[in-house]
Amino acid sequence: MSATVEQILKWMDDYAVLIRRHAADLTELDRLIGDADHGANMQRGMEAVLKLEGKEFHDASTLLKRVGMTLVSSVGGSSGPLYGTFFIRMAAAFAAESEDQKLISAETFGKGLHAGVEGIAARGKAEAGDKTMLDAWYPALAAYDKALAEGKGFHDSLEAAVLAAEQGAEDTIPMVAHKGRASYLGERSAGVKDPGAASSALLLRAAFDTFTQE
Repeated sequence: MSATVEQILKWMDDYAVLIRRHAADLTELDRLIGDADHGANMQRGMEAVLKLEGKEFHDASTLLKRVGMTLVSSVGGSSGPLYGTFFIRMAAAFAAESEDQKLISAETFGKGLHAGVEGIAARGKAEAGDKTMLDAWYPALAAYDKALAEGKGFHDSLEAAVLAAEQGAEDTIPMVAHKGRASYLGERSAGVKDPGAASSALLLRAAFDTFTQE
């Protein structure tokens, strides 16, 4: 099973739906340890991305690069640059790995995920355990890679990644933040899920819902 350009655009639509549904929860998490705007910022960004629908994209990398640039320009705070970098790096990986970008294989999709997460880490200068979105992404990458190595297909590999990301987001609750606004709270940042980890898990949940539809 592979991902088409049309499905990738649908992925963005499905993510926008999830962000809209969870915007208040994301903002509440951010109110407790951040600037109280993560949900609203992400919703604004994804609404801007939805305006790309109807435009013609001949390949996945062109589409995702446009998504990334749209998020950088429309999302406030750190989320825009981080998510924007993720999609721009993913786009570059797709361009490098696949000559026919109208059909993205499970392996190429995984390489895109890795490139995107590496971009987040470089831009945010964060590491695992810092209580950031990386604490959802790193377990997800490991689970995806393991599933592929075991011979599982796109569906099962994405499912493994989603479950790992969701657990990773939950695992940020007891962590003390070492990056971002939350780090200013020190020990008081413990006890709250990281908003970026939560929205990252939603991105993978949207991918699973989109790419595994019959």
